[in-house]
Amino acid sequence: MSDSLEHLDATGLAELVRTRAVSPRELVDAAIARIEAQNPSLNAVVTPMFEAARRRADGPLPDGPFRGVPFLLKDLGPAYDGVRFTGGSAFLSEFVPKYRGELVERFEQAGLVILGKTNTPEFGIVPTTESRRLGACKNPWDLTRSPGGSSGGSAAAVAAGFVPMAHANDGGGSIRIPASCCGLFGLKPTRARTPVGPKMGDVMSGLVCEHAVTRSVRDSAALLDAIDGPDPGGPYVAPAKKRPFREEVGAEPGTLRIALMVESSLGTEVAPECIAAAEDAAKLCRELGHEVTVAAPKLDGFMLMQSFMAVWTSGVAMTVESYAMLLGRKPGDDELEPLTRMYLEMGRQVHGYQYLMAIAYLQQVTRGVAAFMSRYDVLLTPTLGDVPLPLGELGPDADPNAASMRAASYVPFTPLANITGQPAMSVPLYWTEGGLPVGAHFVGRAGEEATLLRLAAQLEAARPWAHRRPPFRG
Repeated sequence: MSDSLEHLDATGLAELVRTRAVSPRELVDAAIARIEAQNPSLNAVVTPMFEAARRRADGPLPDGPFRGVPFLLKDLGPAYDGVRFTGGSAFLSEFVPKYRGELVERFEQAGLVILGKTNTPEFGIVPTTESRRLGACKNPWDLTRSPGGSSGGSAAAVAAGFVPMAHANDGGGSIRIPASCCGLFGLKPTRARTPVGPKMGDVMSGLVCEHAVTRSVRDSAALLDAIDGPDPGGPYVAPAKKRPFREEVGAEPGTLRIALMVESSLGTEVAPECIAAAEDAAKLCRELGHEVTVAAPKLDGFMLMQSFMAVWTSGVAMTVESYAMLLGRKPGDDELEPLTRMYLEMGRQVHGYQYLMAIAYLQQVTRGVAAFMSRYDVLLTPTLGDVPLPLGELGPDADPNAASMRAASYVPFTPLANITGQPAMSVPLYWTEGGLPVGAHFVGRAGEEATLLRLAAQLEAARPWAHRRPPFRG
């Protein structure tokens, strides 16, 4: 049964539960068996919650759209009361929160059964998933490479077939990066579409949002329906959807005006495979009747990166200092990795006026991109600047200055949607000759996830990817 269930998406599994063809406990036991057999080779699941999951599966579950479906929670972002939260850092070690995040509540109200927590780099800082605290997570498509980050544990688990979808969050691409590296669908929603409360109003002035990596487009849409909406006291809200997102899957997208951009605004080199993935996606879009034009918003890559890093490093400093207050002590010399320590010191040096100037500049960029998007429905780019990286290239022992520069060149496209708050998705349409997945990246107008979901479903129907599985089998 485990093998047959492994090939279904979450919507398919929920249908089996609804028709009583299978019980939630059977789904949970099958997923746990896969994790126990294969996770030692991947290190994707770092905190098992198996017995609690079995108890939940045996009890009354909410009658949500994913009743009884196994799920995994990233070990960064929303807290789960009574369960270890490390954020990938030795500084937190065995920290156990006493409250539950609003997002976790919504996941469980949807009927999901959380089996455990997934690997993440220290505080989600780098676009790979390697830390001293949790160890390196491996990519099921090539065990010598990273699954991306910072939601790499979740992506590796879904790609390996542990669960059909898993929680992920995104402050500079951390949903879309691992989706690209692992051959999955990854949608970053519009800013404030999903909750980050109750302890936070927003994260890094709105750079970070929450959702998941999934195998199918319909799962992503239905899950977004389940978690959509502001949490009490949130500082702002996303534009209301016109109808349930799941109804957009299969709906006619019409003729979309798509701008194709393959050059990095930072002036960094983009790997030929990544350019080929974007151009291949553009070709497919043309074949489907869409209008594709080579065009790009005007961006000053240097100023953009300077402003983004002012906010990003300030966010790292806030994160470390907040946990220091919570724990009642400062981190020891060996409790933070070199890159985290460097960003902490950089963030401490950002003055209030400099932070506000950075925010003002990023808002100016947002207005410019919005003006550009008034002429286009979608912006298409490569998801990444390179194929999945070898393990260790951005690992915890890498030179922090070199790692920071390499991280920027690896992700020159994804942070823009975090800055502007627009929805964006990585779609698995392309594999290299060596068998590595390379995503195509689509950015929509603010509040218009519907356009992206319609297009994604059309692409999925034209070139299905769910049958493509990594060679890894534990």
